[in-house]
Amino acid sequence: MSMQTLSQLGWRPSYAQHLTLADFEAGYPARVTAVHRSGLSVLSSRGAGSVVLPHHLVDAPSTVAVGDWVLIEHEADRVIRLLERQSLIERVAAGGERRRQSIAANIDTLFIVTSCNDDFNLSRLERYLALACAAGVEPVVVFTKADLSNQASNYVTEAVGTLGEVTVLALNATDATAVAELAPWLEAGRTVAFVGSSGVGKSTLTNGLLGDTSRQTQAIREDDVRGRHTTTAREMFPTASGAWVIDTLGMRELRIGAVESGLGTVFDDIEALAAQCRFRDCHHEGDADCAVQRALADGALDHRRLANYRKLQREAAEAQRTLRE
Repeated sequence: MSMQTLSQLGWRPSYAQHLTLADFEAGYPARVTAVHRSGLSVLSSRGAGSVVLPHHLVDAPSTVAVGDWVLIEHEADRVIRLLERQSLIERVAAGGERRRQSIAANIDTLFIVTSCNDDFNLSRLERYLALACAAGVEPVVVFTKADLSNQASNYVTEAVGTLGEVTVLALNATDATAVAELAPWLEAGRTVAFVGSSGVGKSTLTNGLLGDTSRQTQAIREDDVRGRHTTTAREMFPTASGAWVIDTLGMRELRIGAVESGLGTVFDDIEALAAQCRFRDCHHEGDADCAVQRALADGALDHRRLANYRKLQREAAEAQRTLRE
């Protein structure tokens, strides 16, 4: 890969505000393009390289992620420290540990990918949206396989009606002209990431953006709509437009972290109703003068949406408790 300026790599002036003269005398900034067991692959104004990650960063609560900026020693291929992040997408790892798992850092747009088949799930989309909003990242919902379904417009209408002012697109991921619809979010120096269940077309979209047909993808099995993992590791790639794309693992199980602010954004209608309840500590389950229950009875609020809100609230509260501990 040819030499890149920091600006081309996605550097923002705000990052320098957290660096002192002593920092620049000790090291130089580089962006993480891949995370390995043995260290990191990075890009900087010096070019591509591999660096060692010190143990105190390996064991940090929020580990180094693809897209992060790090400070590298001038005289050694070793990370001095992790720089302040603009954004971080993370989840609670699968299993019993409830450990936070970093997915992608310093991204501008999160493409939430689903397909026009049985993968479509409003509750899962709300879950991803809460994740993006809590991180301060712009979400864009992308429906793939629109060419294989006569229900694509219905899926889009239902998503728009439920998710509010979030941008929703429907396209054929294998069509170059359709992929061009993502161009407004792919300006030079910007960074995007794709999330969604396995097999919905994240890698196909990435391949289309990169013009790289050598990165193998696997088709979704339409009989049971279960996808095989196509991507085996998170990695950051440059696109022809000068933007950067982070390809992520398929994540069918996405346990959210402490994202209360994201829930307030995604479910602002429910929180607005709750503010109208007679009692501040209303549980919305048989309490007197409950605005939420009235909205359910009138059909203004969907039972599924309220149930998902409560479920995500419980997950966020549990994540916050674990974080404190």
